[in-house]
Amino acid sequence: MIDFTLSDDQKQLQELARKFAKEEIIPKAIHHDETGEYPREIIKKAWGLGLINTHIPEDCGGMGLGVLEGCVVTEEFCYGCSGIATAMEANTLAAAPVIVAGNDEQKKEFLGRLTSEPLLAAYCVTEPGAGSDVSGIRTQAKKVGSDYVINGSKMWITNASVANWYFVLAYTDPSLKHKGMTGFIVPADTPGITPGKKEWNMGQRASDTRGITFEEVKIPEKYRLGKEGDGFKIAMSAFDHTRPTVASGAVGVARRAMDEAIQYSLTRKAFGQPIATYQAVSFMIADMAKEIEAGRLLVYRAAWTIDQGERNTLFAAMAKAFCADMVMKVTTDAVQVFGGYGYSKEYPVEKLMRDAKIYQIYEGTSQIQRLIIAREIFDRA
Repeated sequence: MIDFTLSDDQKQLQELARKFAKEEIIPKAIHHDETGEYPREIIKKAWGLGLINTHIPEDCGGMGLGVLEGCVVTEEFCYGCSGIATAMEANTLAAAPVIVAGNDEQKKEFLGRLTSEPLLAAYCVTEPGAGSDVSGIRTQAKKVGSDYVINGSKMWITNASVANWYFVLAYTDPSLKHKGMTGFIVPADTPGITPGKKEWNMGQRASDTRGITFEEVKIPEKYRLGKEGDGFKIAMSAFDHTRPTVASGAVGVARRAMDEAIQYSLTRKAFGQPIATYQAVSFMIADMAKEIEAGRLLVYRAAWTIDQGERNTLFAAMAKAFCADMVMKVTTDAVQVFGGYGYSKEYPVEKLMRDAKIYQIYEGTSQIQRLIIAREIFDRA
């Protein structure tokens, strides 16, 4: 039996997130986009309502909800502003390696921090010379007695300067390539950590994106995740949990762009009638609707699969690739529906188009997703 409806609890969560986006995010989105100011007060309110950290297990103070519930919330948040949503949802990616590979003590300490007060965390893998090629990272962690000493630099790290702790991927044995990588939990107040300047990005400007330098950063062995050499596997497995959520954010941005295009096309007249009556415009909006619906179904399939305890790598990559490309097309077409006004900052669709582009880049580019999809297909052949 197939059932495409959300449960009553999921619907209530969706309505709460939708109301929050309407009342707290949308009215402040332009301000944060123009100033780049971090949305700290919005985050505190969302945390107070239980709309952040829904994925953290109950024994660590969380709600213990599934990936699907996280996708439902994220779609609504990103409908409001994907930059503000990214600032809030970065905890999902940072916490995923701890959920996947942390021991009980690590989970209670670091996941517990996120649920005891509105704190944030960050996932530190990308480097100035290593993005899609994770094996190209240069950060190293050397064992010194019962401690590890980390040296290196990370780049494009969301929540870099506001995080309470970081997940950091580093080489413990560079000669082994990706099998020589190890993951660590690093408290942000550890001496030797220096966040860089805030990046002024094309879109999602409310997100705190910076580089981080780790210089002789000493951490105890108890903050190592798993065994030495498990880091790459842990870091990548986190994406199976988070890529559906990221894809759901793209659905939210696309849905907002479509709604804006619909409302504009019903009021804007050309040659004496609303432009919505012209096939050239109505067909663009029809395409938006069908692609958004298809994207959401892929998101739900990827989320449902991992929530069932099954491996979802293929579906997660499909959802991420499809929704990233979809949101770019939908927002571009929304600008086209608005015509010259769409190119102006006075109307919302230019921001949506700027915000959309990053979905084809972060958490694995659209090209990397296609590599994963192809690999999964041929491995099963």
